[in-house]
Amino acid sequence: MGPLRWRPPQPAVPWTGIRDATTFAPHCPQPPSGFGVASTSENCLYLNVFAPAGDRAGGRGLPVMVWIRGGAFIAGESDDYNPAGLVRHGVIVVTINYRLGALGFLADAALASHPGGSSGNYGLMDQQAALRWVQANIRQFGGNPRNVTLSGESSGGLSVLSQLVSPGARGLFARAIAESGTYDLTQATLATAETAGQAFAAKVGCASQTAACLRALPVSTIVDNEDFASYKPDIDGTVLTQSIGPALASGQFNRVPVINGTNRDEWRLFVAQEQLDGAPPVTAANYQASIAGLLGVSATAAEAIAAEYPLSAYSSPAVALGAVGTDEIFACPALTVDESLSTCVPTYAYEFNDQNAPERYLAPVGFPYGAAHESEVQYLFSLQNTPFPGVLTPSQQRLAAAMKQYWTNLARTGSPASLWPRFDATSQQMLSLIPPRPQVETGFAAEHHRAFWALAG
Repeated sequence: MGPLRWRPPQPAVPWTGIRDATTFAPHCPQPPSGFGVASTSENCLYLNVFAPAGDRAGGRGLPVMVWIRGGAFIAGESDDYNPAGLVRHGVIVVTINYRLGALGFLADAALASHPGGSSGNYGLMDQQAALRWVQANIRQFGGNPRNVTLSGESSGGLSVLSQLVSPGARGLFARAIAESGTYDLTQATLATAETAGQAFAAKVGCASQTAACLRALPVSTIVDNEDFASYKPDIDGTVLTQSIGPALASGQFNRVPVINGTNRDEWRLFVAQEQLDGAPPVTAANYQASIAGLLGVSATAAEAIAAEYPLSAYSSPAVALGAVGTDEIFACPALTVDESLSTCVPTYAYEFNDQNAPERYLAPVGFPYGAAHESEVQYLFSLQNTPFPGVLTPSQQRLAAAMKQYWTNLARTGSPASLWPRFDATSQQMLSLIPPRPQVETGFAAEHHRAFWALAG
């Protein structure tokens, strides 16, 4: 609450003496969910530095990895991710908080710093502020500010792609890793985002004297009135000057080596979430209607998609719908991003393929989760606050060890592994992250019906 709400982040107020940093600071306001702990503290723009033991001021110049966690831009906190397994490879890991939901991404012309100015994208500004902090301070922890890898998953992966194309992030990182972040490559215009913001302002009783009214609201009122799916980056003209997809396709991005990938069964998590939230299970009778609702297409288009994904090819209607969502929303856009990036920078594509990965966030449902959305994160971090426990088998532990090595190799050298070929549009080689030993695959486009979606699009 107050004048700093919906403003660019400000540097910390200097202090004297030693500041106590032995416990995690508050995380940003959000509702309770399986993906984050409820909070109403707006004093939340903190980061955590994890460094190898030893003389941190010894000028070792270690690689730095900055992690942006997922949560649909509305949930999650940095302290859920323990990066000790990565740090053991001789890197420094920084995990960050950034403003979420309406507080992080609400756009309204009334919030612009001047008439006709930009609004929204405050969460992306927070991420850039964290990167600037790393540039200014990481040497004190033994890190090399010229060797920073920006990494993230889900909305964190989309954040990485956003920073790749943001003019304000140029020079703030030297490599990038985007996990499952290609689900939204076309951003809303500022006008569209501000129209949605006006509707929110009216909903909370701030249709007039909007900026002062919004800044005076109790944070709980803002959080309680958020629409879970509404908060994303917009083309504000400052932080983002164009959509991610076109920027990558035209080569107008911050050119650094990139790892980009998706999970084989991304959308099964969301099919399960709907069911657990009380939606009717997917059945043969409602399969086509479920496709139409998921993708916002006509009944005729849904019929054509159902013919491409016949129920006879899948173990259940829910699994079939999961394949539709995975391919259209995640896999095919990821391949497009790989093709765009690879014309300009070293690009390493992957598919996470462990179909027996533990599901840490959602309860069991009547179909297997497979290699669902977010299931690869536990192979890189020790997850602290997930609703369900998960133990990796010895075979999965070998995959986890390999992934940690690849990720930190990219941070150290710009190349993840000799066995991992650079992606190019002709051969389309990528690494299948499958236990116990990852292997090169070339059938991703066919497996995910790329030709069909290219025609359907």
